[in-house]
Amino acid sequence: MATLKAPSFKTISANKATTTKEWVVIDAENLPLGRLASTVAYYLRGKNKVNFTPHVDCGDNVIVLNADKVALTGNKRETKEYIHYTNYPGGQRSRSVAQVLAKHPAGLVEKAVKGMLPKNRLGSALFNNLHAYAAAEHPHEAQKPRTISLN
Repeated sequence: MATLKAPSFKTISANKATTTKEWVVIDAENLPLGRLASTVAYYLRGKNKVNFTPHVDCGDNVIVLNADKVALTGNKRETKEYIHYTNYPGGQRSRSVAQVLAKHPAGLVEKAVKGMLPKNRLGSALFNNLHAYAAAEHPHEAQKPRTISLN
């Protein structure tokens, strides 16, 4: 009896040695915050690549420029609050969008992207690949980043 030669369907899993990390620049001026954050998280995770593996850092390094000029729809600029707890009794604190922008201009983008990443050690490692700046220039020119337009 003849044996059939079936093709091998092996799933190739990426690891640290087989991944290629690129540098990507995104201009956040007049882009809605949620849509920007989901796209940045998509690139940080590496879901745009063919060899995406969920448990490996195979994403790109993302530079976000003009993070303080991001657009908020509706009246979120006046009503949205960021709430945290200090772990002391009565320690619930809240900050408005204006207070977050005044203290840390790129903080809005960072908070939105961090909320869209996994809540584990991989998510913390992926978050370190995000570089958000309030200005239009950045100190990563030596890496020769490519620009992505989201409009």
